[in-house]
Amino acid sequence: MDSPEAKIGERFQQETKYYRPSYVARAPGKAPGPVASKVIPLPSPSLTGGLPLWKALQKRRSIRDYCPEPLSLKDLSNLLWATQGITEKAFGPWYRTAPSAGALHPIDTYLVVNRVEGLEPGIYFFDVAEFSLSLRRMGDFSGPIAQAALNQDMARTAAVVFVWVAVIQRSRQKYRQRAYRYIYLDCGHIAQNLYLAATALNLGCCGVAAIFDDEVNDLVGVDGQEETAIYLAMVGKK
Repeated sequence: MDSPEAKIGERFQQETKYYRPSYVARAPGKAPGPVASKVIPLPSPSLTGGLPLWKALQKRRSIRDYCPEPLSLKDLSNLLWATQGITEKAFGPWYRTAPSAGALHPIDTYLVVNRVEGLEPGIYFFDVAEFSLSLRRMGDFSGPIAQAALNQDMARTAAVVFVWVAVIQRSRQKYRQRAYRYIYLDCGHIAQNLYLAATALNLGCCGVAAIFDDEVNDLVGVDGQEETAIYLAMVGKK
């Protein structure tokens, strides 16, 4: 049996989770049930136009207020490509827009879609290799995701909420307990790419790490142990 020290990364992950206090009740309401997977191909990203990189860096801010106008599917495609898009299908690891320790890419992206043209509201999984979305659960999850984000209303008013989930074993099989350090670094690279892409498209974006971890895990359908939500980002029109 491994000693507690041998599991230090796993202990850190579990012991730093936020849990809803017993005196703070979740709002009542039955969440919509699961649906059969439905695949939606994404339009090819547009790699021209928008703000130049240096201007995007200068103008980047955390924007928490969003208008009710929906996001276009084209803009969502660009944002997803910016975060984890494949830039070259080379022999061995495929190169992506964001770096990853050992090219292991342990971060999966789920989306809570509130208002995106051409997409039904629901929870989607981003297939990086196929550049497509898979519908996992259909329905309005704007309330539940806001509650899971420590009741931050911007998760409800955003057009889409990015949910980044760490698949621990992808990194741990090489880096063991040090993998937990690298997972958070990897996710930070992805999040900054989203910020810059949103800024270039004149969209608002705000990253959020204050979450009731297992409430988010339940929403996207992961176990919270081997696959666990670690970061959110809200995006919407300003």
